[in-house]
Amino acid sequence: MDEIKKIPDLSAEEKDNARRVLWEKAKAGALSCKGCSLSATRTNVVFGDGSERSKLLLIGEGPGADEDQQGLPFVGRAGQLLTQILTAGGIDRKDVYITNIVKCRPPENRIPTPEEMIICDQHLQTQIMLIDPALIILLGNTPTRWILKTNEGITKIRGKWFEWRGKAVMPMFHPSYLLRNASSKEGSPKHLTWIDIQEVKRSWDIVRETGNLSHIKFG
Repeated sequence: MDEIKKIPDLSAEEKDNARRVLWEKAKAGALSCKGCSLSATRTNVVFGDGSERSKLLLIGEGPGADEDQQGLPFVGRAGQLLTQILTAGGIDRKDVYITNIVKCRPPENRIPTPEEMIICDQHLQTQIMLIDPALIILLGNTPTRWILKTNEGITKIRGKWFEWRGKAVMPMFHPSYLLRNASSKEGSPKHLTWIDIQEVKRSWDIVRETGNLSHIKFG
């Protein structure tokens, strides 16, 4: 019997180059996607923004009008508030990656349909696979229910860590919800978000130092 030849392991540089090629291919596929009716009404595909090597990934629902115009996620009023929340928590926006469940704006900013989310999921799952984050933050009900497959509302489960495919996932209020709820008193959505972002920063620091999730308390 012929000896089975072992395929040599790729070097770190070769792996990085391969990941970069796959990323650009995935992005090109998303930018040219016509898989659902949202492609007919979009101005731009909003693939994502930030560090593609970050261990912290934020996922929202879908692009709004400003995002559709600029081709970048979270750049409108809600996005500006998200940047402020991250900054207040000691997180630089450019050091994380931000994307959405769907990459094209639903008309009138409606919630994406299940069919639209199913079709767009290939792009999201490829992003998650290539970024390989340790921590994922789900902004609002739509990404929370889509990723965690739960019917629980965001108010009940925000601020808790859940295990998902070997990653730690936390639902948080969407910034647009905070814009509609201006109070900062104790127990308000803004106050709870401040508590949550501090926990995210604490866990992110530990993950970057240790490389594992052993400190996370799930559920």
